[in-house]
Amino acid sequence: MIKDFEKNKIDAVMKIWLDTNINAHHFIRENYWVDNYDVVKEQYMPMARTFIYEEDSIIKGFISIIEGFFIGALFVAKEYQGQEIGLKLIDHCKALYSKLELAVYVENIDAVNFYKRCGFKIQVEQANKDSGFTEYLMDWQE
Repeated sequence: MIKDFEKNKIDAVMKIWLDTNINAHHFIRENYWVDNYDVVKEQYMPMARTFIYEEDSIIKGFISIIEGFFIGALFVAKEYQGQEIGLKLIDHCKALYSKLELAVYVENIDAVNFYKRCGFKIQVEQANKDSGFTEYLMDWQE
């Protein structure tokens, strides 16, 4: 079930963030994610509206929306991927927002294809200002 994130669940959400980033972005050194953990936890998470997907008291995934339109994070724990949890989280946000944008690394082919299946279109290819790796800026509108 999808529900609003509660601050007392931050450690579980951040574990999914770290583990999934390391697994999905094999082309970026692991320390990049470890080094950015506290910034995400202490700066980005408080500024975002986050929804979690939870079943049987287990958080299986989450999505964070920044400034009412930008998907700053969408992560599903590896053991629960392929169960349409990401799609459910996207659909939940599509029901709340008329426009969504995101940035995704070009080399993360599975994620790029997932977002295309969800109706997102590539708008720009650019270098990520923090990592230097190439990313797509994608958007969806009603």
